[in-house]
Amino acid sequence: MTGRLMLLDTASLYFRAYFGVPDSVKAPDGTPVNAVRGLLDFIDRLVKDHRPERLVACMDADWRPQWRVDLIPTYKAHRVAEEHEGAPDEEEVPDTLAPQVPVIEDVLDAIGIARVGVAGYEADDVIGTFTARAEGPVDIVTGDRDLYQLVDDVRGIRVLYPLKGVGTLQLTDEAVLREKYGVDGRGYADLALLRGDPSDGLPGVAGIGEKTAAKLLAQFGDLAGIMAAVDDPGAKLTPSQRKRLTEARPYVAVAPKVVRVAGDVPLPDVDTALPGAPRDPVALQELARRWGLGGSLERLLTTLGR
Repeated sequence: MTGRLMLLDTASLYFRAYFGVPDSVKAPDGTPVNAVRGLLDFIDRLVKDHRPERLVACMDADWRPQWRVDLIPTYKAHRVAEEHEGAPDEEEVPDTLAPQVPVIEDVLDAIGIARVGVAGYEADDVIGTFTARAEGPVDIVTGDRDLYQLVDDVRGIRVLYPLKGVGTLQLTDEAVLREKYGVDGRGYADLALLRGDPSDGLPGVAGIGEKTAAKLLAQFGDLAGIMAAVDDPGAKLTPSQRKRLTEARPYVAVAPKVVRVAGDVPLPDVDTALPGAPRDPVALQELARRWGLGGSLERLLTTLGR
């Protein structure tokens, strides 16, 4: 299948919907449904504007995989609401958002939009694997810059990054990355690794900010080239850079596996075609009635039916 594939970083989008749509948007019983209706409006706008042939809502089956935590214990540690022995830790989520997530899942399933999460992996990894397997162009919709690492002009892979809702999107290709960060898609993961990311609990290399990281990557090609230069007395590194990078060796040795999205997730066999009609109209009608989905659902169904 070579038609345009759209991959949604679903949690990223419903968080944005939750904070972008007033919590006065409620179901008949008074339960807030701002994230549910906001996400439906987002998907409607995305399908209208970009006309993908295939669409997958990618989910966080495990938002903080243990294999990443084993390598960097601080990974997303500040977002843990409750730890669970032998099971994924519970993420800190606003009280009125958490109950909306199962509703979102039920609605997407009833519509017939493919929804994929894989145990032990984040949505980013699911997106990375779908992207690796794609034979045609891919649009990745996310508010997470980590996925810039997948941008590839040759393969037609770009990130649609919401600047305001999804009506204003930054269409991120390699030209945008080079202008903003001085790297292409392949270089972005190394840049992020060196720079660090407090929002993900990644320490980075002390004293190496974004601009310095970009300069080092331009000078030495990639992370491996930079670390080889540390061992080369003739390489043009400042004494401070050489010292910082030397001290950061333990981090640099494990961080690539944490920062780079997986491309080999065991994906289930799903139909990614954009549905023209609801998969389960009876269940969808009941969900619409119970949760007061109104115009948000109707608009999306009209768009899908065109």
